[in-house]
Amino acid sequence: MGIETSCDETGVGFVQGGVLLGDALASSMDEHARFGGVVPEIAARAHLHSLVPTVHLALERAGITLSDVGAVAVTAGPGLATALHVGVAAAKAYALALGVPLYGVHHLAGHAAADTLEHGPLPDRSVGLIVSGGHTSLLAVRDLVRTPIVHLSDTLDDAAGEAFDKVARLIGLPYPGGPSIDKAAKLGDPTAVAFPRPLTGPNDDPLGFSFSGLKTAVARYVEARRDPGVSTEDIAASFQEAVADVLTTKALRACREQAVDTLVIVGGVAANSRIRALAQERCDAAGIELRIPPMRLCTDNGAMIAAIGDLLVRDGARPSRPDFSAIPTIELTGAQLAA
Repeated sequence: MGIETSCDETGVGFVQGGVLLGDALASSMDEHARFGGVVPEIAARAHLHSLVPTVHLALERAGITLSDVGAVAVTAGPGLATALHVGVAAAKAYALALGVPLYGVHHLAGHAAADTLEHGPLPDRSVGLIVSGGHTSLLAVRDLVRTPIVHLSDTLDDAAGEAFDKVARLIGLPYPGGPSIDKAAKLGDPTAVAFPRPLTGPNDDPLGFSFSGLKTAVARYVEARRDPGVSTEDIAASFQEAVADVLTTKALRACREQAVDTLVIVGGVAANSRIRALAQERCDAAGIELRIPPMRLCTDNGAMIAAIGDLLVRDGARPSRPDFSAIPTIELTGAQLAA
């Protein structure tokens, strides 16, 4: 059983032998929309209300009962502290009551593991691009649970998903910004505004990311509104194109530098239609296999946590200490946080 409560979605999933048996998701997104972003206290209360019903729904969809559960995995970090503590406390209670081992796992390792539910085990070597509301990272990945995960680069400021939310607010689109911009961009011209491609100069970090300046460029354009013929949809499409261009360019560069032929893109922003399309186009041209989970497994969910827990169990990993706690800020170096 996997439990995910790192942000505003309560996810529960059941995985056995790399196969997703069933999962369920409850979101408090609508409760946060009027604030323009996630409010930690509201998220934590929503998890408290939703977790047990979500477990029951996931069990029903999986066609199993709690007595069938042989291990519990839970997101122990990173994420919102109050939200994480709800999931960790619940996971400890279930593991204790069922008499099964408990694994505290890294949220981002779960995102990577989500792809295995669709495409099978990861290859011996691959490059992972994690793009979400709080993270934008390039990783050198071997085995998710046996070998250390190496960070090739991380964003210097705003993550890609954070930039989508902020730009959506700037141009009058609703929260969450990712889906809103994706939808609007389909009606716009991606060449309408020549927004900058951050950290792509000759003296910049070739794998580095930064989206704060791009967000500022959009703000200045909106404030000046130089061309009345440019619509909100055009601005959305031009911004989205800049993000997709930078992400895919650097991801393929990392593949070449690491001499790997598989790119795995995961995280909530991996659900963006333009990023998926441009990544596929460029990977096809470069002879690189592209792996992206189905859209419903890109955003936070319990299935991905169950998937990384399933990998740990099958590898014979030692369960986490019973006194482990959530770690809201922690870099991804391994799948398990509290061995």
